[in-house]
Amino acid sequence: MRIVKIVLLVIVVLIGGVGIMMYFQNQKTPENLGVTSGKLAPMPSSPNAVSSQTDIEEKRVQPLPFKVDLPRSKESVLKALESYGGIQVITNTPNYVHAIHTTKTMRYRDDLEFYFDEGEQVVHFRSASRVGYSDRGLNRARYNTIAEYYQR
Repeated sequence: MRIVKIVLLVIVVLIGGVGIMMYFQNQKTPENLGVTSGKLAPMPSSPNAVSSQTDIEEKRVQPLPFKVDLPRSKESVLKALESYGGIQVITNTPNYVHAIHTTKTMRYRDDLEFYFDEGEQVVHFRSASRVGYSDRGLNRARYNTIAEYYQR
């Protein structure tokens, strides 16, 4: 009986430790965000991310076409984010937007990035979960909805 109690205590401590680790990881902004030499950050090894600048087919999404020019494209992206809801814009520079979407149930934070490439006349997109391994297709679904709002 004593061994069972010890095993249960160890399990509870391990679960609590993992929970605390996930909480702090969820709060910390990843260091690799932003645009470097015209590229958003590469994809993580986990399946919980999508990007228009990856060669990994299962993680690839299409860039959004410019709407006439940079200012109108950016305005459309920001309106799309507002329409989607639950998204907070963190960084808004002339050719880059970083926003965070917080999921309703588990309060997980996902980072969304938009790079406005004037040379190619497209908006590159990257969305990645901060915590966990699989997102069950949430980042792709979010991209699809934002792309739909953007096209309006």
